Amino acid sequence: MRHADFMRRAIELARIGSAAGHGGPFGCVVVKEGVIVGEGYNQVLKNTDPTAHGEIVALRNAAQHLGTHDLSGCEIYNISVPCPMCMAAMYWAKVSRIHYCCTSADAEAIGFGNAEVDRQLAKPLHERSLPAVEMPELYPEAWATYEAWAKKAGRQLY
Repeated sequence: MRHADFMRRAIELARIGSAAGHGGPFGCVVVKEGVIVGEGYNQVLKNTDPTAHGEIVALRNAAQHLGTHDLSGCEIYNISVPCPMCMAAMYWAKVSRIHYCCTSADAEAIGFGNAEVDRQLAKPLHERSLPAVEMPELYPEAWATYEAWAKKAGRQLY
């Protein structure tokens, strides 16, 4: 398969999911060494899960298929630039490349808040519309949890 074939599959998944009423028109394919190892489409409405974006569904599918959370060497074919949540997940998964067609502005033009989330995350924490309240009085307890994990034998990141 070629790049265009993988992207066409992502577009097809977007159409399938949105036609079924499962969520917005977002589809994603994960490819490793020229083979599709995971795919998904937006299932936010179907699963009543705000994290069930097409990319997250596809990453989970690929991780299960490959038996690892480390998706190094995998390429993503996504109908659009991933939202910040999905982009962060791709960094955590260590994917190698993202291919896309539409932009955050395109998603915003059809009613999705991708660009607004981008704008909010670009601001310092204290200037964002979602209040974040630090609780310094419990910091020692929280930090002790971190320290205990750091001393744990055989710990794995992620």
